Amino acid sequence: MPTKLTKRDFAKVTGAAALGITTGAPWAGRPQTSAESGTKPVQGAAAFPDGFLWGVATSAFQIEGAVKEDGRGASIWDSYAHTPGKIRNGDNADVAVDHYHRYKDDLRLMQDLGVKAYRFSIAWPRIFTSGLGQPNAKGLDFYRRLIDALLEAGIEPFPTLYHWDLPQALQDKGGWQSRDTAKAFADYAGYMAGALSDRTKHFFTINEFFSFVDIGHRGAEVVVDGRKVRIEHAPGLKLSNAKLNQVRHNAVLAQGLSVQAIRANATAGTKCGPADNLSTAVPAIETPEHIKAAEIATREMNAGYLTVMLEGKYTDSYLAAAGKAAPKFTEEELKIISSPVDFIGINVYRPAAYVVASERAGGFRPIPFNKSHPRMLSLWHLLGPEVMYWAPRQMQSLWKTKEIYITENGCGASDEISANGIVDDSDRIMFLRNHLAHLHRATAEGVPVKGYFHWSLMDNFEWSDGFTNRFGLVYVDFKTQKRTAKLSAAYFREAMARNAVV
Repeated sequence: MPTKLTKRDFAKVTGAAALGITTGAPWAGRPQTSAESGTKPVQGAAAFPDGFLWGVATSAFQIEGAVKEDGRGASIWDSYAHTPGKIRNGDNADVAVDHYHRYKDDLRLMQDLGVKAYRFSIAWPRIFTSGLGQPNAKGLDFYRRLIDALLEAGIEPFPTLYHWDLPQALQDKGGWQSRDTAKAFADYAGYMAGALSDRTKHFFTINEFFSFVDIGHRGAEVVVDGRKVRIEHAPGLKLSNAKLNQVRHNAVLAQGLSVQAIRANATAGTKCGPADNLSTAVPAIETPEHIKAAEIATREMNAGYLTVMLEGKYTDSYLAAAGKAAPKFTEEELKIISSPVDFIGINVYRPAAYVVASERAGGFRPIPFNKSHPRMLSLWHLLGPEVMYWAPRQMQSLWKTKEIYITENGCGASDEISANGIVDDSDRIMFLRNHLAHLHRATAEGVPVKGYFHWSLMDNFEWSDGFTNRFGLVYVDFKTQKRTAKLSAAYFREAMARNAVV
């Protein structure tokens, strides 16, 4: 259980001294101004628009732990993580980083970093043990306490309703292969909106469709250093084309139904929208014909998810490619799927492809990634910072999106604590600076990006990689649960304080 820390103790425990955090008033949960810190804005610094929202992101299964406490039911990731051979080193998230017990201390981390918004997810099986039925009061109380503490600290809460932790009881009844799961999710979303919209006005509905649908129900192959590597997520199925396409449809149907449920149950002024990992095609050469080809490619690569959600129809090429394996749907379902949203969150890590214009059918040709193409630590994470410009730009140009949030962006690294107690994560600082520079280009051109959430606040359970790859701004000793701020946290704090690329 966490202990109460003084400001001075906090600096020792978290390594906050390495960030320049002191015990004085300027660090009472907000970034210093240039006048307070004695710094001056960098001449020619790329400033973001006034009101740009800076935040960090996490997900329930990756950080909370306490998987059998206070009435929480089992999720598909609990089952998957305890299946031998599925998670690297046999890791599981039974404890994770113990956020369920340490959330107040973790909130103080956010305060002292100066973040103004926190995107977290709500564990569906913590609210409805079996996905349906009577809500679990203790589970709901945890998120109420968390949100209240955030508001008291001046940090705006942005809860996500589904970050892959489907209740195992629903999986046993067919999981996302069943339309009933889409209806159950809508009931859960409506309940949460009614219970929490007096405290928070933003809900992200579903996180990363491709990750939990395709990778969870078929697996995916990525090319790494010229060779194919397989990635798999819970529930670890290998469905046929027809069954996988139907799961995709059921997932976007859940999105539409949840929007309707939130509208029906939330207080006035509540906003909602998905947070998806947009598959972004980047033009290999920035000329009009290649830019157009990249837009065509992005629309088609997202045909089963964002495209149908925002256009209310599947593209002709998507249905033609699926053939007899196309999903079964009705026109009424397409109307539900395209229920209007208030914003779109996009998780941006890497380009899905580089493309050039082509005279062949479709109008574009993907460029294969060279064997020597640079990547970050994670095998899937090819490096291409310019995607941070093209992803939001294409959201606006293709679908006229009026509010966009970068809901995830970050990288895993082989972080270690040095002899002087600091994590000098140079690669993460490089990653951040370059991605923020390209994001600034988008906002400077008027693309309506309203905020940026860094993934992640702290190291956590990284799905099939277990505790191997570290994505946090804060280093976590997984044995002792001690938190130590990394050098990238100092960089991020400075960018937030100046509202600019630094």
